[in-house]
Amino acid sequence: MLIDLHTHTRPLSWDSYLSPDDLVERSKQAGLDGICLSEHDYLWDPAEVIALGKRHNYLVMPAIEINTDDGHILVYGIDKYVYGMHRSGELAKHVNAASGAMVAAHPYRRQMPWYMDDERDYHDALVRASKNPAYQHCAALEKLNGRGTVKENAFSAALCDFMSMPGT
Repeated sequence: MLIDLHTHTRPLSWDSYLSPDDLVERSKQAGLDGICLSEHDYLWDPAEVIALGKRHNYLVMPAIEINTDDGHILVYGIDKYVYGMHRSGELAKHVNAASGAMVAAHPYRRQMPWYMDDERDYHDALVRASKNPAYQHCAALEKLNGRGTVKENAFSAALCDFMSMPGT
C-alpha cells in the first residue's frame, strides 16, 4: 500500500495550490492508495476527512504538520492541537498518550549546507542533523519529499542510514 503521509491543500496551506478534491484525484491518478491531510498546525474536522474519502471512494486520513522549535514534525493519531506542542518533548508526550506517531518532515531543511567542499563537510552535516532533539521522539524521518531536490532527498536518505532510522 502506497500512502502519501505529507500533503497540503488550499486554502489551508501556502504549500499547495490544490483543493482537497483535486489533491485526492491527482493522488489517485498517480497510483497512490491513500493520503494523509497534514496541514500546518491545523487538524481537519474528522467528519470532513471521512466525507472527502467517501466522495472519492479513496483512503483519506487525518494528520498534522506541527511547527516545533526543532523543525516540522508530521503527527498521526492526535485529535487536537494543544498549546506547548511547539516543543518537541511536549509534543511527544501528547502523541504517546494518544498512541500516535511522529515523523520528522523534510529533515534536510536547515541541516544540509548549500555548499560543501568535500565528504567531510557532508559527514559533519549528517552529525549535526542527527543531534536534532526532536528526532529522538520520531518513529521515522521523511526520506522523500515532493518539494525536495534530488540532492536534498539524498541527504535525508543518508541521514536515515546514518541514524539507523526508517524513512518514509
